[in-house]
Amino acid sequence: MFLRKIATATAFVGLMGSAAYAANCGPEGQSIRILASDFPAIHAVAGAAETNCGGAAAEFNTNHTTEARSIMNAALTPNPSEYTSVILANSTLTQLMNDGLVRPLNDLVEKYKDSIPPNLLITIDGNVMAVAFMANSQHLFSRKDILEQAGFEGIPATYEEVLEAAEKIRAAGIMEHPIALNLQTGWNLAEVFNMIYLGHGGEFFVPGSAEPSINNEKGVAALEVMKALAEYAHPDHLTHASNETQGLWESGQAALAVMWGSRGAPILDDEGSTEEVTSNTVLSAAPTVGGGSIPSATLWWDGITIASNVSDEEAEATFAALISALTPEMVAANNDDAVWLLEGFQPGPAAAGVAETVKGGAKPYPMIPQIGLLHAALGAELADFLKGDESAEQALADVEAAYRTSAKEAGFLK
Repeated sequence: MFLRKIATATAFVGLMGSAAYAANCGPEGQSIRILASDFPAIHAVAGAAETNCGGAAAEFNTNHTTEARSIMNAALTPNPSEYTSVILANSTLTQLMNDGLVRPLNDLVEKYKDSIPPNLLITIDGNVMAVAFMANSQHLFSRKDILEQAGFEGIPATYEEVLEAAEKIRAAGIMEHPIALNLQTGWNLAEVFNMIYLGHGGEFFVPGSAEPSINNEKGVAALEVMKALAEYAHPDHLTHASNETQGLWESGQAALAVMWGSRGAPILDDEGSTEEVTSNTVLSAAPTVGGGSIPSATLWWDGITIASNVSDEEAEATFAALISALTPEMVAANNDDAVWLLEGFQPGPAAAGVAETVKGGAKPYPMIPQIGLLHAALGAELADFLKGDESAEQALADVEAAYRTSAKEAGFLK
């Protein structure tokens, strides 16, 4: 897939050649309205775009929110839409494309091609639908001092070793809840299943169809691993997303965590934590599982899209502003905030976990139209299993039933 090409060829060896990055802000006097997630790398891109082109715009507003994924379709549906751009990732691109809410960028890419390395273009059926600028993945964070104190040698490489280490930490009386995971009911819970299911070698759909294929031995095995991990997690784990798990880590309340690579830099910096935590934090590849050979993770990119329901002038001004931010200077000022797919990126300690996960052959998150419906069904139906209210088989049957209902409504199944 194209994502694998981006992640392996670009993220860690740098872009070949150079590009002209003069700030061309496109049509003046336009309204630029950006919806984006709330983490440092996205702030860096949006902030640079405003610095470069905010003065040429009638208004320049950015909404950084952890709810971007859940509100974007509704926000882009009106004409004109509430936002002129959404900065998004693999799965959310298909979510918007399914409703026709983002426009092909071929003409804009051609006009601004001198500022856009061609290997950043996300092309689907001949249309450029996004411009990627960073890679991301969930991977393992470990406290080496606590592992040593508990008598565990080295850094866990498998989920089985993560559980072994967690038991040693608990048995030694160091921490009762040493594991942190993004298990918040909904999208995050589903993503943990996706990662561990792929680590077992699972397939989400019957090949060549939209029929779900998760209620099987590999699906049950993935849920059993999730439940075992949850036994060592904070009691409120079903409410924990990235901000909560980062908070647990920085406050010294976790020793093993699976978190996003984009949290690496904030965790390793000297803000919000202690020297004891930051100096002993090790970032490594996502664990393998069940004897598998690839990291249990999904590879992601984040990138720029432009709304369909805005004027061509607003679309161009927004695109030009965001493209103007993708410079070596922006990367240099924010090098450790992401695994940048841009010229000038120098991989540092914060990128180690993503780099090792890519090197280990982790799979990209699927960019297929129906994956969002399955992801939503997983997020809605798996919590009952983790709560102990139903079996793994029943939870997976519930997922497939919920997915089939939504897939039929959307026309993916008859």
